This record gives sequence, structure tokens and C-alpha cells, in this order.
Amino acid sequence: MTEELKEIGHRRVGRLMRQNGISVIRTRKHKATTDSNHKFNIAPNLLDRDFNADAPNQKWAGDITYIWTREGWLYLAVILDLHSRRVVGWAVSNRMKRDLAIRALKMAIAFRAPPRGCIHHTDRGSQYCSHDYQKILRQHGFSVSMSGKGNCYDNAAVETFFKTIKAELIWRDTWETRRKAEMAIFEYINGFYNPRRRHSALGWKSPVAFERKVA
Repeated sequence: MTEELKEIGHRRVGRLMRQNGISVIRTRKHKATTDSNHKFNIAPNLLDRDFNADAPNQKWAGDITYIWTREGWLYLAVILDLHSRRVVGWAVSNRMKRDLAIRALKMAIAFRAPPRGCIHHTDRGSQYCSHDYQKILRQHGFSVSMSGKGNCYDNAAVETFFKTIKAELIWRDTWETRRKAEMAIFEYINGFYNPRRRHSALGWKSPVAFERKVA
């Protein structure tokens, strides 16, 4: 908030927030969604918690989270480019199956056409280890990387995005239908997060502005 209103100062921002009933939404406890009880092959952790990249399409990271609606759970899969933290692919579904992860991956590939050797990092969930998902990664020449067992810190960049979207969007409303939640997510990612939301790690630029500066 202070960065958006930098010329005002943090004390006045705090006072204005109190006067207008604006409060900070705190993040909630993490809930695991990874099903690593499978017999698929596990890739080594090539990323090794190095979430920095000198240019776009060097390192991608993906994960799945959950959103409660009055129709039931809605699952969100995303792919981030770690250079700018930009969401380059995403998909939603009422089931947490491999098709959900595949659709997010295909969107990212169609949007960015990454070069061979781009690191693709996820947890070791069955969706990402499945033969169908791994086949797509091989076809496009990704270097496959996976987190250690049960270690969310190995994919901290995506976990941070999920905490952000939940604090700034999901937890602020009650979602009557999955469709309404999906449309809100679309507006958040494409209308706010990618083009406008500032990040301290990017020198208080948005993902789109940061990529434009580097280019």
C-alpha cells in the first residue's frame, strides 16, 4: 500500500486505512495438496531453491492450490516464470487431476515458446510425475526439477503467489459458484497481478513492467 502511495508516507497510509476501515488480511495455515504416494519416477531438485533468473524462460515453477466455493472445491494450477514472477499459464478444475496441470502447462508453452533447457520445477505430486505430463516436458526439451519430499520451501515462489492471491482475492469474498471464482481469478491474474501488482523482489515493479525493462 505504501509503495502505491509512496509520496504520502507509511504513517499517513496507516491512518487513512484505519479511518476507512481497511485492514490487512493475514495469510492462513498451509494445507498440503501434494499426492506423492505413487510409483512414477522422481526428478532431482535442479532448482535447489535458487528462485532467481537472469532472463525470461530460464526457470519455470508450477503448483496446485484449492479454493472453496458453495458448489465445492475449485483447484487452481499455475506456472510462474521465476525471472519476473509472472503467471504464464493457469487452469482451474473441480478435480485435482493431471489434466488440470497439463492445461496450465500447455497455456504457458503456447504463450512463451520456451527454449530447450528451461528448468521446469514442481513438487513430486502424481499430476506432475504422470507419464502424460512428463511426455510434454520431454517433447519441449525442459530440464525437469522436483522438490524434496514434503518440502514446500523448495517451491517457495509459487507458494508465495498462492498466499498473495488468497489474501488479496479469495479470502475477501464468499464464492457462490466455481464459475464466479474462476472469472475473479482471471481478472486478478490478467488485470492486476501480471500488469500492475508491484513486487519488492522486482524493485517494486509489476511482472510485466519488469520484463519490459529487462527487454
